Amino acid sequence: MPIEVEVVETSSLGDRSYLAHDGRVAVVVDPQRDIDRILSMAGRLGVRITHVVETHLHNDYVSGGLALAKVTGAMYLVAAAEEVAFERLPVTDGDQVTVSEHMRIGVLATPGHTFHHAAYVLSGPDGPLGVFTGGSLLFGTTGRTDLLGQEHAHTLAHHQHSSARRLANLLPDGVQVWPTHGFGSFCSAAQSDAPASTIGRERQANPALRLEADDFVTRTLAGLDVYPAYYAHMGVANAAGADAIDLTPARRADPVELRSRIDAGEWVVDLRSRKAFAHRHLAGTLSFGLDGPMSTWLGWLAPWGEPITLLAETPEQVAGAQRELARIGIDRPAAAATGTPEQWADERSRLAVLATATFAELAAVRAGRRPHGLPDADVVLDVRLANEWRTGHLDGAVHIPLPELPARSADVPDGVVWVHCQSGYRAAVAASLLARAGRRVVHLDDDYNNLAATRLTIASGQDTP
Repeated sequence: MPIEVEVVETSSLGDRSYLAHDGRVAVVVDPQRDIDRILSMAGRLGVRITHVVETHLHNDYVSGGLALAKVTGAMYLVAAAEEVAFERLPVTDGDQVTVSEHMRIGVLATPGHTFHHAAYVLSGPDGPLGVFTGGSLLFGTTGRTDLLGQEHAHTLAHHQHSSARRLANLLPDGVQVWPTHGFGSFCSAAQSDAPASTIGRERQANPALRLEADDFVTRTLAGLDVYPAYYAHMGVANAAGADAIDLTPARRADPVELRSRIDAGEWVVDLRSRKAFAHRHLAGTLSFGLDGPMSTWLGWLAPWGEPITLLAETPEQVAGAQRELARIGIDRPAAAATGTPEQWADERSRLAVLATATFAELAAVRAGRRPHGLPDADVVLDVRLANEWRTGHLDGAVHIPLPELPARSADVPDGVVWVHCQSGYRAAVAASLLARAGRRVVHLDDDYNNLAATRLTIASGQDTP
């Protein structure tokens, strides 16, 4: 049977894991924490997992590699130079590991994303088929090089350039490229829409293979923006070795408990869509809809280790959120409740609404009109990241990137705040944070590109004020 490679997509984090098999045995690459997906796939295919490999100690998620190796009895391959607190098969550059008579993997040191990063070349009887590149050579870009600290970013960027060149020099054009990052992950230096790629395609499209080292390093470092705060905890967890995931249902909270948690200033999170939240929500709750990158932004903004309570329409939605949060090390919600805002409220609770508007309505308000009774726009707050702001922004807007808002809410000027981002999701988070702090808010739930069709002035090329 020919070797097949199955992709396990984790779109919420912008990552991919892989299961390669020959019909009998399988090797798994960079598994996420919820290994039940991998085990289910192996069972469906009728294959036995004999090897689990890590390209690096991940910074954007807690690995399920150790747990998967323990459950299946598989060999667990991790770079020998990594300092870890568990037993594994240490591998180094040039090692060849036989998976079966039809399949083997070769180890290539590819430092850059991390110091001890490795790529794994998957070969069959007729030679190399593809390479699992982790955070090294991605589709049209590479993994970012600043996750271990700015002091290492320049050195690692040079390593990243050399590693990408090494892969291209050693492997034929037809070899498939199977990266872990690059599908929305903040571990990627840039983003690509390509669904698949080969070494030959990357020779034509990837800056690491088209630019000389100094130009690549300058361009890469200049394009980097902030990354989620929870990344600081992921490498530590992966070096220690994560326990098996616990996805049993969260404890149910009644309305009295919910009110108590809100009054205590805890993070009580509404997982419904931002439109449902705006229509009606429990005052003091925060909007992190499951229809967007909930785990990334909640993990980034919420104080690490503090209790988080989840609100959703159904138990299945709570379970989905639990799974996403466990992938980044938020193992157990403090409590959960399902139903509607009316069912979550006790006699002391208040149901609230959140005004929403478009950029066209903002232009109308600034022109002295009041569509739908909207209030004055005393402050327009842009919560996009710094690189987004520099490419263009509404003239006169105040810029506080969303990751900074919890600590800088006092920096928002007085008056009614109209808050926007690029598409509306982050603005919903920001609006709920400001409303919880007692501010009067209008959520600009609109695509930023629609701003150009209004009479509002767009400025560009300026740093954050």
